[in-house]
Amino acid sequence: MSGARGEGPEAGAGGAGGRAAPENPGGVLSVELPGLLAQLVRSFALLLPVYALGYLGLSFSWVLLALALLAWCRRSRGLKALRLCRALALLEDEERAVRLGVRACDLPAWVHFPDTERAEWLNKTVKHMWPFICQFIEKLFRETIEPAVRGANTHLSTFSFTKVDVGQQPLRINGVKVYTENVDKRQIILDLQISFVGNCEIDLEIKRYFCRAGVKSIQIHGTMRVILEPLIGDMPLVGALSIFFLRKPLLEINWTGLTNLLDVPGLNGLSDTIILDIISNYLVLPNRITVPLVSEVQIAQLRFPVPKGVLRIHFIEAQDLQGKDTYLKGLVKGKSDPYGIIRVGNQIFQSRVIKENLSPKWNEVYEALVYEHPGQELEIELFDEDPDKDDFLGSLMIDLLEVEKERLLDEWFTLDEVPKGKLHLRLEWLTLMPNASNLDKVLTDIKADKDQANDGLSSALLILYLDSARNLPSGKKISSNPNPVVQMSVGHKAQESKIRYKTNEPVWEENFTFFIHNPKRQDLEVEVRDEQHQCSLGNLKVPLSQLLTSEDMTVSQRFQLSNSGPNSTIKMKIALRVLHLEKQERPPDHQHSAQVKRPSVSKEGRKTSIKSHMSGSPGPGGSNTAPSTPVIGGSDKPGMEEKAQPPEAGPQGLHDLGRSSSSLLASPGHISVKEPTPSIASDISLPIATQELRQRLRQLENGTTLGQSPLGQIQLTIRHSSQRNKLIVVVHACRNLIAFSEDGSDPYVRMYLLPDKRRSGRRKTHVSKKTLNPVFDQSFDFSVSLPEVQRRTLDVAVKNSGGFLSKDKGLLGKVLVALASEELAKGWTQWYDLTEDGTRPQAMT
Repeated sequence: MSGARGEGPEAGAGGAGGRAAPENPGGVLSVELPGLLAQLVRSFALLLPVYALGYLGLSFSWVLLALALLAWCRRSRGLKALRLCRALALLEDEERAVRLGVRACDLPAWVHFPDTERAEWLNKTVKHMWPFICQFIEKLFRETIEPAVRGANTHLSTFSFTKVDVGQQPLRINGVKVYTENVDKRQIILDLQISFVGNCEIDLEIKRYFCRAGVKSIQIHGTMRVILEPLIGDMPLVGALSIFFLRKPLLEINWTGLTNLLDVPGLNGLSDTIILDIISNYLVLPNRITVPLVSEVQIAQLRFPVPKGVLRIHFIEAQDLQGKDTYLKGLVKGKSDPYGIIRVGNQIFQSRVIKENLSPKWNEVYEALVYEHPGQELEIELFDEDPDKDDFLGSLMIDLLEVEKERLLDEWFTLDEVPKGKLHLRLEWLTLMPNASNLDKVLTDIKADKDQANDGLSSALLILYLDSARNLPSGKKISSNPNPVVQMSVGHKAQESKIRYKTNEPVWEENFTFFIHNPKRQDLEVEVRDEQHQCSLGNLKVPLSQLLTSEDMTVSQRFQLSNSGPNSTIKMKIALRVLHLEKQERPPDHQHSAQVKRPSVSKEGRKTSIKSHMSGSPGPGGSNTAPSTPVIGGSDKPGMEEKAQPPEAGPQGLHDLGRSSSSLLASPGHISVKEPTPSIASDISLPIATQELRQRLRQLENGTTLGQSPLGQIQLTIRHSSQRNKLIVVVHACRNLIAFSEDGSDPYVRMYLLPDKRRSGRRKTHVSKKTLNPVFDQSFDFSVSLPEVQRRTLDVAVKNSGGFLSKDKGLLGKVLVALASEELAKGWTQWYDLTEDGTRPQAMT
């Protein structure tokens, strides 16, 4: 036993050593004979054919043929084994096998999302119905679209479709999602992932200009929402069907003869991109197609529903962004010039650019309407501005349903698709209240109870349904019917209806919304105009305070038009809703549940999509249900940190284009990518330029009492010329302006005739260098009639120009001159006191 125990370790060591390196006591090298023989046989088998070929004098091609045959046999055996492995893997895990074999972007929605289901039965149904759907589409083109285009413009009176063939390839539905939570019990909401690639042929002709054009193929991909509401207890169980897209679909059209078409008068302002954007946005919320199934259903309410809420977005700051600018061909790393693009549905806002800063502070506020929050997201992208192509700095996507639950979110969010960077947002979900019980508190919170301004954070939302008009006058020519169009304005915000041609009893059936700063002080002004002769057919003024005392803050009636015919009326439904932030009590350790979603498409794809949105129109101008962000002070808002002065004009639409191109109207959101959207206010509900000016005033005061006009005065002559049909404004001089720097100021005067804040409506004087008492003596004119100008306001701002690339740019003072005076035809010359925001101007003769 002891011998065995003593030998055990030695044997073990010897065994281990034998496995690692066998011992050779005799010092003779040991060789594994079978392995050596096998190697020799393989070598002989390879060399023998070569020797035999040489011995027999045959060609070397036989060797190549043999090698090719061997390679084919091995490949065939490998493919067979691979197919067998795939089949076994498919049996074990079908989903994982499909994902490995197909690119993620090519997979249908039901693969990505477990709550999205396949709908092959629906595709089979659509395929069977497709010939009849094509007949309906052809009928729609010939009986509805063709007459509308002909009546839109005299240049298009010979427009016609010569061929309408949608093609044999039917629409395909890749997935269906049914919402079962957070929806009304009387409605069913479905999201359809649709894809249509059609080899269609649609040919059109304008005989007057010998122009022929057409469409060879159309592709459309997107998420279409279908709402069945209201559910009723009688057949067919559903009252109506509403169809729309939550966001702009991907649309591609292969044109033929587009160049010829765009040479036609009335269409020469369009382009391929603009046409695609306008068509796409006709399909996007809040525009919708409503099909009534029961006659008793109120179609107006279904076509233009009240928004579910308003999202107030405080776009505050970012930190630790990537530096994209480089110098010396990339040898020296620089900073970035960041700006943000914010999108809610088809409402798009763009912040100003902060130059050379990786931790920019914007402190901007935007307000967006939310119509369908299940499935809608807040999308934000950051870019570095460059002369050629802007670099991507990160993105963010937040579910609005979660924001509604939280009501208030003030968080830092980590940017997606980039290695670093985070964004600070404050999101407020504002509920629409049908009573004025909380109005005073809301006005106090946004500081609208003290100032007289018409712009700032909104306290209410005005929803206007424009129905029709009756017995309108004939305009200038008694024998002809007018082309009526309705212009509506609240403060400095204006919108316009579609044009109805050759009728004195037009029917519009359009919906509009206005953000209201203070409903106790603001009025809704409505004017019906003849677009052909540019004359007024009647006007109306409705104080919004009247709605506060109405039942449910809603008025629906026919209004008598002033300065019109004795029986001229316009039918409207006007509703006011107070925007209330419901603050919920939560424990200190509460964690918010807002979901930050990963984008479902690539970075490049989304950048292209966003850019096309910004260059396109968020919606048809005829139903501006998502108004552009209100402008405060227009351009009087240099950057908080860098004071980089953005362009002075807000985003403007192609209104002139729309009037000459059928119903292809672009909304005020039709802005350039480089054009920042004016913020409603800073985080304390005041324009940034006004804040800086007030801060400068406090520094100038420094314990002393400033005079009656601390910002100085401006002398203006204002009169209206009835012969020229123009408003004449002469800017004479300014006195006692404040010094913007040690060298004084470089003042100039900028004017707008509100509510028009387009670049074409801006007037500017020359710049006077280094003076506090500049003399201009420059005359300017605005083409506007006397009745119309008396409803307008002249916005005059004195600003400091500064030099090239100078940061010393900003507001020196402002005055708003109301033109509702009977003395306007005679004119007057007065000195006006300059104030921070133009309110409460005091005139001195």
